[in-house]
Amino acid sequence: MADNARAKRLADLIREVVAQKLQRGIKDPRLGSHVTITDTRVTGDLREATVFYTVYGDDEERAAAAAGLESAKGILRSAVGAAAGVKFTPTLAFVADALPDTAKNIEDLLDKARASDAKVREVSAGAAYAGDADPYKKPEDDEDDASE
Repeated sequence: MADNARAKRLADLIREVVAQKLQRGIKDPRLGSHVTITDTRVTGDLREATVFYTVYGDDEERAAAAAGLESAKGILRSAVGAAAGVKFTPTLAFVADALPDTAKNIEDLLDKARASDAKVREVSAGAAYAGDADPYKKPEDDEDDASE
């Protein structure tokens, strides 16, 4: 459990250092203010860190940001090493976070479901039951059938 807590603390530190360095220390125009660090995960042996990021823009801006992060990987790793003070600075791998795309997909599906529900409500507004309002037999109905 102590290793998990240590990995979590290191992951949080890496996320903060990388975000600050991207905002203030890297002069690459591909890494403008549209790159956001969303999460960081560190392996249990503290040797590898995966940094998740999002880019708000089109596919061209996403590709440019990915190239910019790859080229700045050494500078970012050096900054992490200086801030963390660990024996071995973890290697950094940058992965585009799919969360915004997934959230948009879910929102689109929810909008479709709402539209479908609205259509069903419109159709059923003036509808009447096909048979009686209560289609189930009751015990008094059985007595009436037996006396006939």
